[in-house]
Amino acid sequence: MESKRKIEVGKVFSAKVGKTYLPVKITASRGHGRYEGVNMLDGAAVKVATADLKGTGETVEKWHARQRPQPQTVAAPAPTSPALAVPPTATAASAPAKPKRGKRAPSTTDTVATVTTAPAKAADAKPKKTGALDAAVVVLRAAGEPMNCSELVKIMLSEGLWQTNGRTPAATLYAAMHVEITRKGVASRFRKVDKGMFALTEVGAAETA
Repeated sequence: MESKRKIEVGKVFSAKVGKTYLPVKITASRGHGRYEGVNMLDGAAVKVATADLKGTGETVEKWHARQRPQPQTVAAPAPTSPALAVPPTATAASAPAKPKRGKRAPSTTDTVATVTTAPAKAADAKPKKTGALDAAVVVLRAAGEPMNCSELVKIMLSEGLWQTNGRTPAATLYAAMHVEITRKGVASRFRKVDKGMFALTEVGAAETA
């Protein structure tokens, strides 16, 4: 028989709310395997039973740290040896094509002109991807009123402002906004106006799109 789990008040569990599992911080025990908690995504109060909770829980700090977007590392290009860096034009000029019978042999100028390529156009450059926080600024500015993370993510994804393969994008956005508010203070683009509700500060509203 499986030993009875210890559900600690103050820890965050994956809890079944309705038909969906959400991150819930347990705030109080009501006895007989029933608990009160808070949805970490929007701050809504919920009631759950022991059978609805997964795992042994984690601290709020650990949950927030796990939701923070991880920086992506870009591999540095391999160094090119100066001896191997031969301009394309020089290579083409050093080996001129053999003239066909009855035709004038192409000059060095003709050969160079043939292999010279035009510089890449700016339009060929890949567009810069929009991050979750930048996309949230665009949506909040357009809405003109506070929104929760679930609403923000729904609009961001439907309008193509942000792309993600994450399983809990609302939680990712919530954690990122919380981190910016904590780290930047008055310089943050976001402010929390209610449980799970965010709005733009004067800094965010004035930011150039």
